[in-house]
Amino acid sequence: MKTKFISLLAIILGLLIIIFPVMGVIGVSALIGLSILLISIYLLVVGIAIIDYNKSGAILDLILGIILLLLSICLIFNPAMLGFLAEITLYLAGIMLIVVGLVSLINNRQSRYGFYIGIVGIVLGLLYIIIGSYLTNPVVLGALIGIWLLISGILKLLDN
Repeated sequence: MKTKFISLLAIILGLLIIIFPVMGVIGVSALIGLSILLISIYLLVVGIAIIDYNKSGAILDLILGIILLLLSICLIFNPAMLGFLAEITLYLAGIMLIVVGLVSLINNRQSRYGFYIGIVGIVLGLLYIIIGSYLTNPVVLGALIGIWLLISGILKLLDN
């Protein structure tokens, strides 16, 4: 039941993040903050769900989720923070996606598709950094995080 909930949560959050940037109403800071917020929600839920059988993985997920939650709140509610973090925000979001991919690799070794969730996170994190260096449109970057959440949710759902 927990894994189905987590899978559906990842799919819903992924679709939200893919659809939400299309509206174009929010700024870059809020868009990146929202993307990071959705990843942090996912990590916090996964950390709580797996704490019974994978304590080290749960602790990694919870710590990373809290760090990303704090970062997302700063970016969403303090637009001046983007000016301060303008140069590293793009790289930070990509690096966090890579780290989340590595954590997924560690946490999901026993599952059938867990390895692929981690690999997709790492690859999309690298793409995020590369594409973000050349593109100025945050919609594409938000969509990459949404794609990762969507793929993670689908693969977790198939794993049951």
